[in-house]
Amino acid sequence: MAGTDEVTLSDPREPLVPLMRELRTKPEGLSGREAARRLLVYGPNELARRRHTDWPGQLLSQLTHPLALLLWLAAALAFLSGTAALGYAIVAVIVLNAALAFAQEQQAERAVEALAAYLPATATALRDGSRTVVEARDLVPGDVLLIEEGDRVSADARLIDGGVEVDLSTLTGESMPAFRSAELLDLSGPLLEARDLVFSGTSCTEGEARAVVFATGMHTELGRIAALSQRVEREESPLERQVKRVAWLIAAVAVGAGVVFLPLGALVAGLPLPEAVNFAIGLLVANVPEGLLPTITLALAVGVRVLARSGAVVKRLSAVETLGSTTVICTDKTGTLTRNRMTVTSIWTPAGLLALDGVPGGPGSGPVPTALAEALAACSNAELDPGRPGEGSGDPTELALLRAASALGADVAVDRRTAGRLRQFHFDPELRLMSTVDRGGDRAVVHTKGAPEAVLDRAGGILAPDGETRALTAQDRRMLADVVAGYARDGLRLLAVARRELPDGAPVPARREDAERDLVLLGVAAMVDPPRPEVAESVARCHTAGIRLIVVTGDHALTAAAVARQVGIARHDTVVLTGADLEAMNEDQLDGVLAAGRELIFARSSPEVKLRIADALRAQGNVVAMTGDGVNDAPALRRADIGIAMGVTGTDVAREASTMVLTDDNFATIVTAVQSGRRVYDNVRKFIVYIFAHATPEVVPFLLFALSGGAVPLPLTVLQILAIDLGTETLPALALGREPAEPGLMGRPPRSRGENIISASMLGRAWGLLGGVSTVLVLTGFFLALVHGGWSLGAPVDPGTPLHHVWQEATTMTFLGIVACQIGTGLASRTQYASLRSIGLLSNRLLLWGIAAELVFAAALVTVPFLRRVFGTAAPPAELLALLVLFPVVVWGADELWRLVRRQRSSRATASSMTGT
Repeated sequence: MAGTDEVTLSDPREPLVPLMRELRTKPEGLSGREAARRLLVYGPNELARRRHTDWPGQLLSQLTHPLALLLWLAAALAFLSGTAALGYAIVAVIVLNAALAFAQEQQAERAVEALAAYLPATATALRDGSRTVVEARDLVPGDVLLIEEGDRVSADARLIDGGVEVDLSTLTGESMPAFRSAELLDLSGPLLEARDLVFSGTSCTEGEARAVVFATGMHTELGRIAALSQRVEREESPLERQVKRVAWLIAAVAVGAGVVFLPLGALVAGLPLPEAVNFAIGLLVANVPEGLLPTITLALAVGVRVLARSGAVVKRLSAVETLGSTTVICTDKTGTLTRNRMTVTSIWTPAGLLALDGVPGGPGSGPVPTALAEALAACSNAELDPGRPGEGSGDPTELALLRAASALGADVAVDRRTAGRLRQFHFDPELRLMSTVDRGGDRAVVHTKGAPEAVLDRAGGILAPDGETRALTAQDRRMLADVVAGYARDGLRLLAVARRELPDGAPVPARREDAERDLVLLGVAAMVDPPRPEVAESVARCHTAGIRLIVVTGDHALTAAAVARQVGIARHDTVVLTGADLEAMNEDQLDGVLAAGRELIFARSSPEVKLRIADALRAQGNVVAMTGDGVNDAPALRRADIGIAMGVTGTDVAREASTMVLTDDNFATIVTAVQSGRRVYDNVRKFIVYIFAHATPEVVPFLLFALSGGAVPLPLTVLQILAIDLGTETLPALALGREPAEPGLMGRPPRSRGENIISASMLGRAWGLLGGVSTVLVLTGFFLALVHGGWSLGAPVDPGTPLHHVWQEATTMTFLGIVACQIGTGLASRTQYASLRSIGLLSNRLLLWGIAAELVFAAALVTVPFLRRVFGTAAPPAELLALLVLFPVVVWGADELWRLVRRQRSSRATASSMTGT
């Protein structure tokens, strides 16, 4: 509901007095009656859910998908051919696939529901001048919030007084808490960087403050991101588009064949109408691969299970194939390329360097290391978990410093630190310092840590190796500047540590200016979030596979560039752009930067920047995979072809908006997933070749029957075709979906976005080579069986005639011949380029089991009396059955020779290009 007196702010950063006047509130907050009235005007402080279209219509669209229409046709043919059980089974497959697709369309709504989890259930506000706990959904603009350590901020608000450290990582991706104070006024720049504003969905890690609410619900920054996530629609994956094309192609061929050859059979061949209709139905059934969609679905499902075992949970089946066509990976830094564990690697002290590995045990001793360790243990608000060495809660940097202090032998227990603390001066981002005043024996000691230059500006002494204090000379300062510059070139985060012993009986300083002076330098700690050890190898695999890598992070440019160089993504001349740089670029300039094809680093990225990058890359024809873990990443994750969320450190929002979730937050898992996607895509093409190859020996016999005017009897019955398509063919096709990766899989570039899953060369191989050789063999067996039984051209074979049993033997020979050729086709389809010997005959045992199963099924149709009556089979003579042993060898051998010729041509072309001839 909206009202005429609804407040519209031009900028919440305007001076506080005019802002309060615009909001029609005061520092004591609103009255309960006014708050209730505003709730009617503004509505509840919650994220709105997008209204869906009518769900029956959505479900109907899935039931009329091209592949579903093809399956409806197959079901109708099954009912027409008298196999009702088969028809019902196909209908069940249609309904199941439609239900799965319909469930995926609810993904955007679930993402918004996960966003709502960032709004706390209650908040503390001033109502009628009193501290009141209210439901967060009841907050309105003009409310005065009371924010304390541990609170999650419930609305966007302007600080009135006080200061707090706020974790903004859910909105900005920055892992370090940011200090916000009513005294720090920013009148320009990005809203999220204003130092006197706090935002809904963030959390207070330290301090306390009062703030006036200026935005609630969908008007907050969190609501804006929710709206972005809703507006970004999921597009069809490459496989989904390709499958639609295949479906229309198959449907056109099947229906076209029936329409063309029905009059051909009735008019040209002079067949009676019932036989002509039976002939047309046979052509349709022979052209429709009834098992294609279930086989693709199951192959993708297998890929999903394999990826899950590797640490990648895929939420949409078709995403497995999309991964395989990835051309660009936009990866975050923290936790993906790195371990997400800040570590102190080295400490410079006046007594020398201390090399640390973060493992408690004391790497050094002496007055300087001891004093430094005590300062690190005291000047901290983090807490190490005594039950889990190295783990704890608090700021990652402080945890790293505590681990270093523990390694140096200091007592880092919280109770000891609390008991000795006399005063604390919170970290100030302008001063870049934090200090505590602690009890040290009989006197008080100031412990300070912060940016090296800030500490040095306030330092007058340095702790000598013997434990005595001496003056800090100009030469010392030059030497320290060189040390800091050397660390900075490596992209390390630096903190200097100092102390000052107060005279006996001196009062505890009330102001930080009085505490943070005349400091004695103890050392400089260098920290790094180390790269994961396996990432460098994975990056090299991406380069070999022709996959471009782009780092998109909320961290500082220097840190991102250093980590990117360490893992092999970046070189010394790699372009580094910040969010501000991108905001200054127009679309043509951004397109130019991305079109160069180089590795890039985007630092300080905002949600809009990530969306721009994803859109620009996709517009250039790339298949984009993008990682993310925060709320701010949700729109870009949905926009990318593959949105990849972090399962360990990621937010619920990111996981809901993504297509894939990494259970280990590891970049190497992404590369493994890309390899699996390529393998799945290859395997889909393999079993498509396998399935399509059998259309030729099924269709040609019907054409022979029609073109001979019925003089040549039907070599195959409709039921026998169905037995092939849904009986003997299915298990080997499914086994091809589990085929191991072909050699050189990650050594070839990604396929283009518009490449068809079925190419002309595939059809030539399937219908022409494998299907043609199979047809010759199958018809040879058919005619040998007829002639062996005494048949002559035009002799009747109808039921009741002397040759009817001979014809049954001949059709059975055709059926068994196709099954035998399927074995050869299955072995040949295992590779697209390599020889069977290079991958090993036994490397896919499931295929061998599938072949055994189809042989058993075929034998049952020929030997079990009930099945013989249903399918009209009769066992051919033994001498003819012996010929079937040669069929697989001939089919596989012909294809093996064809692939050998292809490899030789490819080798000659490569050698020619290398020599320049």
